Amino acid sequence: MNPAWTWGSAYPAPAKLNLFLHVVGRRADGYHLLQTLFRFVDYGDTLHFAPREDGQVRLLNPLPGVPEESDLTVRAARLLQQAANCTRGADIRLEKRLPMGGGLGGGSSDAATVLLALNHLWQLGLSRERLQALGLTLGADVPVFIFGRTAFAEGVGEALQAVPATPAWYLVLQPPVAVPTVDIFRAPELKRDTPAMAAADWRPGLGGNDLEPVACARFPEVARHLAWLQRFGRARMSGSGACVFAEFPDQAGAEAALAQLPPDMQGWVAPGLDSHPLYGLLP
Repeated sequence: MNPAWTWGSAYPAPAKLNLFLHVVGRRADGYHLLQTLFRFVDYGDTLHFAPREDGQVRLLNPLPGVPEESDLTVRAARLLQQAANCTRGADIRLEKRLPMGGGLGGGSSDAATVLLALNHLWQLGLSRERLQALGLTLGADVPVFIFGRTAFAEGVGEALQAVPATPAWYLVLQPPVAVPTVDIFRAPELKRDTPAMAAADWRPGLGGNDLEPVACARFPEVARHLAWLQRFGRARMSGSGACVFAEFPDQAGAEAALAQLPPDMQGWVAPGLDSHPLYGLLP
Protein backbone atom coordinates (compact mmCIF):
# COMPACT_ATOMS: atom_id res chain seq x y z
CA MET A 1 0.00 0.00 0.00
CA ASN A 2 1.28 3.46 -0.87
CA PRO A 3 2.24 4.82 2.58
CA ALA A 4 1.25 8.35 1.54
CA TRP A 5 -2.43 7.33 1.41
CA THR A 6 -3.98 5.49 4.37
CA TRP A 7 -7.36 5.04 6.03
CA GLY A 8 -6.70 8.26 7.93
CA SER A 9 -6.03 10.35 4.81
CA ALA A 10 -8.34 13.01 3.37
CA TYR A 11 -9.03 11.99 -0.25
CA PRO A 12 -9.66 14.87 -2.69
CA ALA A 13 -12.38 14.90 -5.34
CA PRO A 14 -11.47 17.88 -7.54
CA ALA A 15 -13.78 19.88 -9.78
CA LYS A 16 -13.47 19.70 -13.55
CA LEU A 17 -13.97 22.44 -16.07
CA ASN A 18 -14.96 21.92 -19.70
CA LEU A 19 -12.64 24.30 -21.55
CA PHE A 20 -14.88 23.71 -24.56
CA LEU A 21 -17.87 21.42 -25.16
CA HIS A 22 -19.28 20.66 -28.61
CA VAL A 23 -22.20 18.43 -29.56
CA VAL A 24 -21.09 16.80 -32.82
CA GLY A 25 -23.92 14.33 -33.36
CA ARG A 26 -26.33 11.88 -31.83
CA ARG A 27 -26.35 8.08 -31.62
CA ALA A 28 -29.30 5.93 -32.58
CA ASP A 29 -30.02 5.30 -28.89
CA GLY A 30 -30.42 9.04 -28.27
CA TYR A 31 -27.08 9.66 -26.54
CA HIS A 32 -25.31 12.76 -27.75
CA LEU A 33 -21.84 12.55 -29.25
CA LEU A 34 -19.56 15.11 -27.64
CA GLN A 35 -16.13 16.59 -27.91
CA THR A 36 -14.72 18.38 -24.89
CA LEU A 37 -11.55 19.28 -23.03
CA PHE A 38 -11.53 18.31 -19.35
CA ARG A 39 -9.29 20.26 -16.96
CA PHE A 40 -9.10 19.57 -13.23
CA VAL A 41 -8.75 22.44 -10.77
CA ASP A 42 -7.43 22.51 -7.23
CA TYR A 43 -10.82 22.93 -5.55
CA GLY A 44 -13.44 20.35 -4.72
CA ASP A 45 -14.95 17.88 -2.29
CA THR A 46 -13.08 15.73 0.24
CA LEU A 47 -13.84 12.16 1.27
CA HIS A 48 -12.84 10.24 4.40
CA PHE A 49 -13.00 6.46 4.81
CA ALA A 50 -13.01 4.11 7.79
CA PRO A 51 -12.86 0.31 7.52
CA ARG A 52 -15.77 -1.97 8.36
CA GLU A 53 -15.41 -5.73 8.69
CA ASP A 54 -19.12 -6.48 8.28
CA GLY A 55 -19.14 -5.79 4.53
CA GLN A 56 -21.51 -2.85 4.85
CA VAL A 57 -21.06 0.47 3.02
CA ARG A 58 -22.48 3.47 4.85
CA LEU A 59 -22.48 7.18 4.03
CA LEU A 60 -22.28 8.88 7.41
CA ASN A 61 -23.64 12.24 6.23
CA PRO A 62 -26.14 11.74 3.38
CA LEU A 63 -26.90 14.75 1.22
CA PRO A 64 -30.32 16.33 1.92
CA GLY A 65 -32.93 14.88 -0.42
CA VAL A 66 -30.64 12.16 -1.77
CA PRO A 67 -31.44 8.64 -0.48
CA GLU A 68 -28.33 6.69 0.50
CA GLU A 69 -29.10 3.98 -2.05
CA SER A 70 -29.06 6.59 -4.83
CA ASP A 71 -25.91 8.41 -3.72
CA LEU A 72 -23.07 7.98 -6.21
CA THR A 73 -20.50 7.44 -3.47
CA VAL A 74 -22.42 4.49 -2.03
CA ARG A 75 -23.20 3.09 -5.47
CA ALA A 76 -19.53 3.34 -6.46
CA ALA A 77 -18.36 1.49 -3.35
CA ARG A 78 -20.92 -1.29 -3.76
CA LEU A 79 -20.12 -1.61 -7.45
CA LEU A 80 -16.45 -2.03 -6.57
CA GLN A 81 -17.29 -4.68 -3.97
CA GLN A 82 -19.30 -6.61 -6.54
CA ALA A 83 -16.69 -6.33 -9.30
CA ALA A 84 -13.86 -7.54 -7.04
CA ASN A 85 -15.84 -10.03 -4.91
CA CYS A 86 -14.78 -7.96 -1.92
CA THR A 87 -16.28 -8.76 1.49
CA ARG A 88 -14.83 -5.72 3.28
CA GLY A 89 -16.87 -2.61 3.95
CA ALA A 90 -16.38 1.07 4.68
CA ASP A 91 -17.89 4.10 6.30
CA ILE A 92 -17.72 7.16 4.04
CA ARG A 93 -17.83 10.78 5.15
CA LEU A 94 -18.18 13.43 2.45
CA GLU A 95 -17.20 17.08 2.81
CA LYS A 96 -19.24 18.72 0.05
CA ARG A 97 -18.12 21.99 -1.51
CA LEU A 98 -19.07 21.52 -5.16
CA PRO A 99 -22.67 22.44 -5.99
CA MET A 100 -25.16 19.94 -7.35
CA GLY A 101 -26.23 20.82 -10.88
CA GLY A 102 -23.19 23.05 -11.27
CA GLY A 103 -21.46 21.48 -14.26
CA LEU A 104 -18.27 20.88 -12.25
CA GLY A 105 -18.62 17.10 -12.07
CA GLY A 106 -19.00 16.99 -8.30
CA GLY A 107 -20.95 13.75 -7.99
CA SER A 108 -18.86 12.08 -10.68
CA SER A 109 -15.64 13.19 -9.02
CA ASP A 110 -16.87 11.87 -5.66
CA ALA A 111 -17.67 8.49 -7.26
CA ALA A 112 -14.26 8.32 -8.94
CA THR A 113 -12.47 9.12 -5.67
CA VAL A 114 -14.41 6.32 -3.97
CA LEU A 115 -13.31 3.85 -6.67
CA LEU A 116 -9.68 5.02 -6.54
CA ALA A 117 -9.46 5.19 -2.75
CA LEU A 118 -11.21 1.93 -1.89
CA ASN A 119 -9.43 0.00 -4.65
CA HIS A 120 -6.27 1.16 -2.85
CA LEU A 121 -7.43 0.76 0.75
CA TRP A 122 -9.05 -2.64 0.19
CA GLN A 123 -5.94 -3.66 -1.82
CA LEU A 124 -8.03 -4.98 -4.71
CA GLY A 125 -5.50 -4.34 -7.47
CA LEU A 126 -7.98 -3.37 -10.20
CA SER A 127 -6.36 -1.53 -13.11
CA ARG A 128 -7.04 2.05 -14.16
CA GLU A 129 -8.80 0.76 -17.29
CA ARG A 130 -11.04 -1.54 -15.23
CA LEU A 131 -11.96 1.26 -12.85
CA GLN A 132 -12.74 3.56 -15.80
CA ALA A 133 -15.09 0.92 -17.22
CA LEU A 134 -16.83 0.57 -13.85
CA GLY A 135 -17.06 4.35 -13.56
CA LEU A 136 -18.74 4.66 -16.94
CA THR A 137 -21.67 2.59 -15.65
CA LEU A 138 -22.18 5.26 -12.97
CA GLY A 139 -21.97 8.29 -15.27
CA ALA A 140 -20.29 9.59 -18.41
CA ASP A 141 -18.02 12.00 -16.49
CA VAL A 142 -16.68 9.46 -13.99
CA PRO A 143 -14.00 7.87 -16.23
CA VAL A 144 -12.02 11.08 -16.79
CA PHE A 145 -11.44 11.50 -13.05
CA ILE A 146 -9.95 7.99 -12.95
CA PHE A 147 -7.99 8.63 -16.16
CA GLY A 148 -6.53 11.46 -14.15
CA ARG A 149 -5.03 13.73 -16.80
CA THR A 150 -6.09 16.82 -18.74
CA ALA A 151 -7.99 15.11 -21.53
CA PHE A 152 -9.58 15.60 -24.92
CA ALA A 153 -12.75 13.51 -24.74
CA GLU A 154 -15.05 12.12 -27.42
CA GLY A 155 -18.01 9.75 -27.68
CA VAL A 156 -20.33 10.32 -24.72
CA GLY A 157 -17.22 11.59 -22.93
CA GLU A 158 -15.48 8.26 -22.32
CA ALA A 159 -12.94 8.15 -25.19
CA LEU A 160 -10.01 10.02 -23.65
CA GLN A 161 -6.66 11.31 -24.90
CA ALA A 162 -4.20 13.08 -22.63
CA VAL A 163 -3.19 16.55 -23.81
CA PRO A 164 -0.66 19.02 -22.39
CA ALA A 165 -2.03 21.43 -19.80
CA THR A 166 -1.14 25.12 -19.92
CA PRO A 167 -0.52 26.72 -16.50
CA ALA A 168 -3.58 28.82 -15.66
CA TRP A 169 -5.76 30.12 -12.84
CA TYR A 170 -9.54 30.12 -12.97
CA LEU A 171 -12.24 32.30 -11.46
CA VAL A 172 -15.38 30.20 -11.12
CA LEU A 173 -18.82 31.66 -10.32
CA GLN A 174 -21.63 29.58 -8.83
CA PRO A 175 -25.08 30.92 -9.82
CA PRO A 176 -27.73 30.00 -7.21
CA VAL A 177 -29.50 27.51 -9.49
CA ALA A 178 -29.17 23.79 -10.22
CA VAL A 179 -29.30 23.07 -13.94
CA PRO A 180 -30.75 19.61 -14.82
CA THR A 181 -28.40 18.17 -17.44
CA VAL A 182 -31.11 16.03 -19.00
CA ASP A 183 -33.32 19.07 -19.69
CA ILE A 184 -30.51 20.86 -21.52
CA PHE A 185 -29.77 17.87 -23.75
CA ARG A 186 -33.48 17.39 -24.50
CA ALA A 187 -33.96 21.01 -25.60
CA PRO A 188 -35.12 21.16 -29.23
CA GLU A 189 -33.04 24.29 -29.84
CA LEU A 190 -29.75 22.62 -28.79
CA LYS A 191 -27.14 22.75 -31.56
CA ARG A 192 -26.20 19.15 -32.36
CA ASP A 193 -24.11 19.42 -35.53
CA THR A 194 -20.91 21.25 -34.64
CA PRO A 195 -18.13 19.95 -36.93
CA ALA A 196 -15.80 17.55 -35.15
CA MET A 197 -12.14 18.43 -34.67
CA ALA A 198 -9.04 16.30 -34.21
CA ALA A 199 -7.51 16.27 -30.75
CA ALA A 200 -4.21 17.43 -32.23
CA ASP A 201 -5.93 20.53 -33.64
CA TRP A 202 -7.23 21.82 -30.29
CA ARG A 203 -5.49 24.88 -28.86
CA PRO A 204 -6.19 26.81 -25.62
CA GLY A 205 -9.10 29.17 -26.24
CA LEU A 206 -10.46 27.20 -29.20
CA GLY A 207 -14.13 26.19 -29.16
CA GLY A 208 -17.23 27.17 -27.22
CA ASN A 209 -19.94 25.43 -25.23
CA ASP A 210 -22.94 24.37 -27.33
CA LEU A 211 -25.04 23.93 -24.16
CA GLU A 212 -24.45 27.49 -22.99
CA PRO A 213 -27.14 29.30 -25.09
CA VAL A 214 -29.79 26.82 -23.94
CA ALA A 215 -28.86 27.13 -20.26
CA CYS A 216 -28.66 30.94 -20.45
CA ALA A 217 -32.09 31.18 -22.07
CA ARG A 218 -33.72 28.94 -19.49
CA PHE A 219 -31.82 30.11 -16.40
CA PRO A 220 -31.40 33.91 -16.34
CA GLU A 221 -29.00 33.70 -13.38
CA VAL A 222 -26.54 31.75 -15.53
CA ALA A 223 -26.73 34.46 -18.19
CA ARG A 224 -26.28 37.22 -15.59
CA HIS A 225 -23.20 35.64 -14.03
CA LEU A 226 -21.70 34.94 -17.46
CA ALA A 227 -22.26 38.54 -18.57
CA TRP A 228 -20.53 39.88 -15.45
CA LEU A 229 -17.56 37.57 -15.92
CA GLN A 230 -17.13 38.53 -19.57
CA ARG A 231 -15.80 41.94 -18.55
CA PHE A 232 -12.52 40.15 -17.75
CA GLY A 233 -12.22 38.49 -21.14
CA ARG A 234 -13.60 35.31 -22.54
CA ALA A 235 -15.91 33.49 -20.12
CA ARG A 236 -17.59 30.15 -20.60
CA MET A 237 -20.03 27.82 -18.91
CA SER A 238 -18.76 24.46 -17.67
CA GLY A 239 -20.65 21.34 -18.68
CA SER A 240 -24.40 21.88 -18.75
CA GLY A 241 -24.10 24.64 -16.13
CA ALA A 242 -24.77 26.38 -13.91
CA CYS A 243 -21.17 27.37 -13.12
CA VAL A 244 -19.25 29.74 -15.37
CA PHE A 245 -15.54 30.50 -15.43
CA ALA A 246 -12.80 32.67 -16.87
CA GLU A 247 -9.13 31.82 -17.29
CA PHE A 248 -6.26 34.00 -16.05
CA PRO A 249 -2.50 33.60 -16.55
CA ASP A 250 -1.74 34.11 -12.86
CA GLN A 251 -3.25 34.07 -9.38
CA ALA A 252 -3.06 37.84 -8.96
CA GLY A 253 -5.29 38.52 -11.96
CA ALA A 254 -7.88 35.97 -10.87
CA GLU A 255 -7.92 37.26 -7.28
CA ALA A 256 -8.25 40.87 -8.48
CA ALA A 257 -11.33 39.93 -10.49
CA LEU A 258 -12.80 37.98 -7.57
CA ALA A 259 -12.37 41.05 -5.35
CA GLN A 260 -14.79 42.94 -7.61
CA LEU A 261 -17.52 40.29 -7.33
CA PRO A 262 -20.92 41.79 -6.43
CA PRO A 263 -22.21 40.78 -2.98
CA ASP A 264 -25.07 38.80 -4.50
CA MET A 265 -22.69 36.51 -6.41
CA GLN A 266 -20.55 33.64 -5.13
CA GLY A 267 -17.26 32.52 -6.59
CA TRP A 268 -13.77 31.16 -5.94
CA VAL A 269 -10.32 31.04 -7.48
CA ALA A 270 -8.18 27.95 -8.08
CA PRO A 271 -5.23 26.87 -10.22
CA GLY A 272 -5.53 24.29 -12.94
CA LEU A 273 -3.99 20.88 -12.19
CA ASP A 274 -1.73 18.89 -14.48
CA SER A 275 -3.12 15.64 -13.08
CA HIS A 276 -5.63 14.32 -10.56
CA PRO A 277 -4.30 14.42 -6.96
CA LEU A 278 -4.84 10.63 -6.71
CA TYR A 279 -3.25 9.80 -10.08
CA GLY A 280 -0.32 8.08 -8.35
CA LEU A 281 -2.54 5.51 -6.61
CA LEU A 282 -2.44 3.44 -9.81
CA PRO A 283 0.55 2.42 -11.94
